[in-house]
Amino acid sequence: MNFTDQNTVEERVHEATDFEQVVDVKTAARFLGVSPSLVYAYVERKQIPHFRMMGRAIRFSLSELEKWRRQFIVNGGIYG
Repeated sequence: MNFTDQNTVEERVHEATDFEQVVDVKTAARFLGVSPSLVYAYVERKQIPHFRMMGRAIRFSLSELEKWRRQFIVNGGIYG
């Protein structure tokens, strides 16, 4: 492998680390501080940003969940 090939590999590795972190329902529920069943209810009602992988597997982007969660902050605290 020559120098240019090595740079290409390093660039690919760097690009791979720039991908968004995605999580499953259980992890999303822990992140939000709610039960997994409530997360499933939000998904069913299309009230929470999510996507499906390979058919039925539900996944969430942590950055999108953070933006969604910020909608519920009232006077410096989380409305609940």
